[in-house]
Amino acid sequence: METLLIEIGAEEIPAGYIVPALKAFKKNLLSKMAKERIKSGKCEYFGTPRRLALIIDGVAIEQKSETSIIYGPPEFVGFDKDGNPTKAAIGFAEKAGISVEQITITEQRKGKYLTAEVKAKTSSATEIFEKILPEQILLIPFPKVMKWGSMSNLFARPIISLTGLLGKKVLNFKIGDIESSSFVFGHQFMFPEKYIIESAESYSSILEAKGVIPDIEKRKNLLLKSITKAAQDYDSLVVEDEELLDIVTNVVEYPYPVVGKFDDDFLKVPDEVLITAMREHQKYFALKDTKNNLKPYFIAVNNTRVKDMKIVGNGHERVLRARLSDAKFFWDQDLKSNMDDFAQKLKKVTFQAELGSVYEKSERVATLGGALSVKIDSEDNQILQTNVKRAAMICKADLVSQVVIEFTKLQGVMGRIYAAKAGENKDVADAVEQHYRPVFSGGKLPENDTARILAISDKIDTICGCFSIGLIPTGGSDPYALRRQGIGILQIILDKGFTFSLKELIEDAAKAFVKDDSKAIEISTNVIKFFEVRMINMLADNGYSMEAVKSALAVSFDNVPDTLLRVKAIEALKKQPDFEPLSIAFKRVGNILKKSSIDKTLNVDINLLEDNAEKELYSAVENFRKEIKSLTKKGDYDGALKKIALLRPFVDNFFDNVMVMVDDEQIKANRIALLLEISMLFGDIADFSIL
Repeated sequence: METLLIEIGAEEIPAGYIVPALKAFKKNLLSKMAKERIKSGKCEYFGTPRRLALIIDGVAIEQKSETSIIYGPPEFVGFDKDGNPTKAAIGFAEKAGISVEQITITEQRKGKYLTAEVKAKTSSATEIFEKILPEQILLIPFPKVMKWGSMSNLFARPIISLTGLLGKKVLNFKIGDIESSSFVFGHQFMFPEKYIIESAESYSSILEAKGVIPDIEKRKNLLLKSITKAAQDYDSLVVEDEELLDIVTNVVEYPYPVVGKFDDDFLKVPDEVLITAMREHQKYFALKDTKNNLKPYFIAVNNTRVKDMKIVGNGHERVLRARLSDAKFFWDQDLKSNMDDFAQKLKKVTFQAELGSVYEKSERVATLGGALSVKIDSEDNQILQTNVKRAAMICKADLVSQVVIEFTKLQGVMGRIYAAKAGENKDVADAVEQHYRPVFSGGKLPENDTARILAISDKIDTICGCFSIGLIPTGGSDPYALRRQGIGILQIILDKGFTFSLKELIEDAAKAFVKDDSKAIEISTNVIKFFEVRMINMLADNGYSMEAVKSALAVSFDNVPDTLLRVKAIEALKKQPDFEPLSIAFKRVGNILKKSSIDKTLNVDINLLEDNAEKELYSAVENFRKEIKSLTKKGDYDGALKKIALLRPFVDNFFDNVMVMVDDEQIKANRIALLLEISMLFGDIADFSIL
């Protein structure tokens, strides 16, 4: 067993490309090695802006031997009656690469056939790697690729070196005019020479001695430690930003932080604007005090160690001063307008070509949100309605502000700031920012009812609007992120326990886009199906069984929190030891009812009950009915299903002793009516035919 090292040296690769590329390279290469029958152990990846590398230990030095059986013609075709081989047997042996004497006869279902045991050819791992590595390297996916020189190869950036070692043996392969070797480059500026790597085990230590930390996690930890220490020297804390930390980690090969200062006058600008200006354009870390107040300092991270870091810091300060001056100018200009001024400008901003302007969308959301506000349990629905309508009309207003035009990531954030500065109440101001939530899977949800109602109204307006013009998500296309918005609506509803009708919400939203009622119904139907799929997938992702989820949703999912309660109750019932026979019994009830054409509104006539089994079943149903309905009404589906489960012995006894489909139409109809009584007990909870 040996250790494999592969390094691709390149010109600076964008930070966001590095980890995804390494993960894909690792996955694809290990898969290819498995197909080539090369055993391997642990695989680690390493990366910097100028290199992508894999180290795999426990690599076999040759392919694993593999024996297979191939089948030939029937025995009577391969050998004559005297046992002599025919041309068919001789040809089969040649094809299998064996002598005629090595042919065996195997008994098959259709008779005896010629067979041969064939050993696959084995090659050394060196041969295999030299053959597959160029292809595997060029298969590494990147968001954008480029060509260079006269070569036709595509990669994120021009490849400048290839390193391949299996143990201490140098692998020989080539991409374009770049041939593999055993050397790597050190730090681009401090140690630009080539350095020989004698084995994979020495890879990291040699590079670290030459100014490069190839281990991404180690480099990240060093970066965090160094910027924390630099901030402490100025009695400051680094503003937490995990995303920026990851970006900067992959911008440098070794982190060299320097602290810079900006004018106190810039602190008049909101913290969010200053922090964004620092991180988006310059990748600088902002600093704060122990009370979470922004300080007029920042940390820039360099890739090169210099003698006088003060000179470097001064350079960063000059660059940032220009950025912050722009940000302050935009802020000052925005303050000359109010939220209503901004909102009026939305009349000229297109939401979607066929769906009108953003202002028109705001009006639709205000109407929808106002109607929804009176349907939820609130301390004061009138105040809530007023807040939602106001928030709806200004929630997109910051889109035309100069700060958001410059820093698009501050959409919503600036709306909250401008709204608060203009004197809007806190619920309204917070809703302006929070109505976009959740912005990603598992993200924060809105925190007050104004924001919740506004978020739901805005998202359902987008979904119904897109469905109305045929912009329906397909397998690989969802340009308006409708799936995420649909799941967001469901998450908000479940988080707060809103029990309003999802169907009515969808119908109200759909009516805003079409005048034809039949068209509105068509849109609503499609959107409801869309939400059904979203809810099934969401609950399944949360750990509930697909059977339980589909069984509950088959009955109804109009009341979303109620649906979840039913799913949980079904899951609990499934864990009971006698669940399977119970399920079979109730499925049988359902199947008979589906096949029967008898009037399903008939009531049981006790005078037509003949057998003791059906009399006992009827009596049990009557005894349990009131309690089961009471439990169901309270949402205690767990208790209701447990009570329903007590009917199983009576149902089993009924089916064992009573024939439902008898010739007497009255008796048959009466027994169907009895089964209908049973199905009605669990019909509002679950569809047992799915379980």
